[in-house]
Amino acid sequence: MASRHRLMKCDSETVSVTNMAANQPQPQDFVDSDPEDLSGELVQAVCLESDLQDGQMLEVEVGHHSVLLTRTEGQYSAIGNQCTHYGAPLSKGVISGNRVRCPWHGACFNVHTGDVEEFPGMDGLPCHKVMIHNNKVYVSVNKKTLEQQRRMKKMGAAVSGVTHTVLLLGGGVASLICAETLRQENFGGRIVMVTRDELLPYDKTRLSKVMNVDSESILLRRMDFYHKYDIEVQLRKEALSVDTDKKTVTFDDGSVQRYDQLLIATGCRAKGLDVSGMGLDNIKKLETPEDARQIHTSCLGCDVVVVGTSFVGMEVASYLVDKASSITVVGSSELPYQNTLGPEIGRVTMTMLAEKNVSFYMNDNISEVRGVHGKVNQVVLRSGKVVRVDILIVAIGTVPNSEFLRGSPIKLDSRKFVHVDKHMRTNVDGVFCGGDVATFPLTMAKDRRVNIGHWQMAQAHGRTAALNMLKQDSPVNSVPFYWTVVLGKTIRYAGYGEGYTEIVMKGNFEDRKFLALYIKDDEVIAAASLNYDPAVSAVAERLVSGRVITRDEALSDDLSWLQLS
Repeated sequence: MASRHRLMKCDSETVSVTNMAANQPQPQDFVDSDPEDLSGELVQAVCLESDLQDGQMLEVEVGHHSVLLTRTEGQYSAIGNQCTHYGAPLSKGVISGNRVRCPWHGACFNVHTGDVEEFPGMDGLPCHKVMIHNNKVYVSVNKKTLEQQRRMKKMGAAVSGVTHTVLLLGGGVASLICAETLRQENFGGRIVMVTRDELLPYDKTRLSKVMNVDSESILLRRMDFYHKYDIEVQLRKEALSVDTDKKTVTFDDGSVQRYDQLLIATGCRAKGLDVSGMGLDNIKKLETPEDARQIHTSCLGCDVVVVGTSFVGMEVASYLVDKASSITVVGSSELPYQNTLGPEIGRVTMTMLAEKNVSFYMNDNISEVRGVHGKVNQVVLRSGKVVRVDILIVAIGTVPNSEFLRGSPIKLDSRKFVHVDKHMRTNVDGVFCGGDVATFPLTMAKDRRVNIGHWQMAQAHGRTAALNMLKQDSPVNSVPFYWTVVLGKTIRYAGYGEGYTEIVMKGNFEDRKFLALYIKDDEVIAAASLNYDPAVSAVAERLVSGRVITRDEALSDDLSWLQLS
């Protein structure tokens, strides 16, 4: 179990290596380090050797800089303590073997190298030197990198004369991670990313949470990054067809691009309502940062109706509670999230929003949209209820962007998602697919074929596709991990809970501090939590390792395996 508090059993000692007293550790005492390399580093005694046991971690400070100290198999390591995704303290996460998992969103880092081992974190962590001297543990941090909180993995660029071309269709995170992984693995050919988007790849998870977002603030990489590593990006350009015999893609501007290997990562788009009146103004869908900003601006002081009670709909309603004049949510199920998180969590979130005067019409749907002077002003529900509305926001799910594949031999399922194996390969040689548009075998679900539109999973697909383009036998093995925010409270989820037959509860819904363990065939297949960190990360680690969490273990009062504080 991980230690959470800062241990102060020895006096804090901070010294410059170049000014050490005789009784202080000397540069040559550092294991695997060149004495000349230590000049200008900050060295601090952080704890006693006996304070940390195998399999434990500890947040320590060196020069007011937070460092994660770990001990695994007798070896001490020190890396940055802030997750490179959203800055969570890793010391409050879960340590398992040689890696630590973030308590917030499940990113994993190698405790020895700081490298990313699971997304959504994209960059690695800085590493620091550790030594033992007179039963004290010392950490050394280079002064020049004292404020560095992330470390980008070394990447190559294009090599002159190498004509092999990888074409990435789509400007989402799957394409970006695929491109980065190729360059990290020293692929020297041409990489071309083509997207209909107006922007470079950005953090789409922010759109329904911070809707007045500035586009520049959510870019995952700046343009100079793409230039530096020879990743060509073509914006506002959409694929119309693929010729797998000629290995070409035709685009809406008339251009044709040849490829040697192709990644299809075109994602999904928001589904529209199939009712009369949808041509009226002030009907919104959320797909881009511009959509988010328009929703934010147009809803101020207005009567808003949100149709759809999945994650996007509930997050949008949550965001608008202190901005709109009124909010009405229309859902086709009895409770929000009913088919994903289950009725109990749906009831909690519905209650939270109802306390903020959000009205709900559940087990209902919109049958007609009415307007005046070309703008929506009423929605008619199937139940006959008529609701006044200034802005209608449609959040009823998505459809895959796969129409351009019609007529090609690339296999689609009945819902028009692209069919791939665990290596993200389609049925056509040299053609890969990943992200929201793909359906793939999920390892933890006994290879059941699934479509999972999670940010972290799209990243894993991109990396897997890249490695297999390079002929590395690398199946995707990630456990799905996602999160949703309602009124500033984050519900975390890991696993694949479809078909669960029982929920085991820890904590309680009334206090809004709980862990839900989803059971199927006497095993935990998923977990969701609110204010119960790092429990979901602990479950994710167990699931990805293949170590079964039994129903009896879930029911037990012994929660030590969850590494709770």
